[in-house]
Amino acid sequence: MTRRILHVVSNVAHYDDPSHPTGLWLSELTHAFDLFEEKGYEQRIVSPKGGVSPLEPRALKWPLLDASAKAWLNDAKRMALLSSTASPDEIDPGDFDAIYFTGGHAVMWDFPDSAGLQRITREIYERRGIVAAVCHGYCGLLNTKLSDGSLLVAGRKVTGFSWREEVLAGVATDMPYNAEEEMKRRGARYEKAFLPFVPNAVVDGRLVTGQNPASAKVTARRIVDLL
Repeated sequence: MTRRILHVVSNVAHYDDPSHPTGLWLSELTHAFDLFEEKGYEQRIVSPKGGVSPLEPRALKWPLLDASAKAWLNDAKRMALLSSTASPDEIDPGDFDAIYFTGGHAVMWDFPDSAGLQRITREIYERRGIVAAVCHGYCGLLNTKLSDGSLLVAGRKVTGFSWREEVLAGVATDMPYNAEEEMKRRGARYEKAFLPFVPNAVVDGRLVTGQNPASAKVTARRIVDLL
């Protein structure tokens, strides 16, 4: 049976300061998408509002722009997927076996309070599907509640971009909130690797999270293992 994956990307193009651009960290999408494609999975991309998903400029420069992301940039059909993403109301959660939240600082603004994304996530999870996120993508799980009113992340092991990594990246003072602390406030059992910026994925049942951009591949592999 063909598996189906729903990728989630941001519609936000800048920080609170409009002169500070941001967007999707492209390799966090491409590394997973490429792996799932190799497995023959069907894939679709959704965003909080639908339409265009801007790209994070820093991720498009050497040495962060790798072969996978570069191949997407040079493929008009692939890039078209990011200019016409689906909106949540166009998505039937019953069609998907897993949802995968990508990152980039942009998602901190539009993922947490998207009722549409919360609905899709809840329904996929409660249908025994997989909920996954990489890097800042875990912001999309902050406020998602299950049908019984409990937070999906409460009492669960998760990882995601750490505050230490925000500081080392030089952007901590520009953040709208401390995502690591917000996860802990919601009762999540936050974990991180001893060293920053190294691949790290955490699995807790059908919840799979990766810590940073370098973790996209290992996070995707964990999803494949569960499927």
